[in-house]
Amino acid sequence: MSEPLARRLLAEALGTAMLVATGVGAGIMSSRLAGGNEALALLGCTLPTGAMLVVLILTFGPVSGAHLNPAVSLALAARRQFPMPECAPYILAQLAGAVLGVWGAHMMFELPLLQVSTTARTGTGQWLAEAIATFGLMLTIFGCAARTPASVPLAVGLYITAAYWFTASTSFANPAVTIARALSDTFAGIAPADVPAFVAAQCIGAFAGAAASMLLWPAPSEESAVPAAPPETPAGS
Repeated sequence: MSEPLARRLLAEALGTAMLVATGVGAGIMSSRLAGGNEALALLGCTLPTGAMLVVLILTFGPVSGAHLNPAVSLALAARRQFPMPECAPYILAQLAGAVLGVWGAHMMFELPLLQVSTTARTGTGQWLAEAIATFGLMLTIFGCAARTPASVPLAVGLYITAAYWFTASTSFANPAVTIARALSDTFAGIAPADVPAFVAAQCIGAFAGAAASMLLWPAPSEESAVPAAPPETPAGS
């Protein structure tokens, strides 16, 4: 990318912060307003998160690519579409932004800043759900980018909106979001003990999705990607 690394890292941190603040903040608001109706509370989380993803990808995509997710950065690196040495700084920026997003949500709703979630999210069904959710996210990103790049923001937002409902885990599909949500004892939280299995499942799904995408939408070879040199002008012309 042409943007300086520092600018891209700032974009990743801010974008991830806004994404997490949306998820956690919407969870707090919806749980307060839903009157104990969990389906309504989940819907109140789903719609803002999906909408915000579209906005964030459109906003930060031109700067950093708007990965906003360590699984996306690693999958892009696995496909050699992103420099592997830049994965570590991207992931650190995403993690820092995610934590700031949680704290921002807590402050907006006047909750204690430092919290630890007590919400258990575990079991083979939820682990499989996270792998499938992340796998599908990778197919969405790589498939749309290969054929209709302008559709990526909307497609990702719609995919996550749907995945909230068809997966048993409500589709975290993002290691940075998962880690940050362990620091919020709210509707969106996840107990810290359950985080490693979620992250492992997400990584498995991400690499499986990257591998499948290479079969479905192979990157052009270097030879075909480089334009042919123009013919030399005859001497004396």
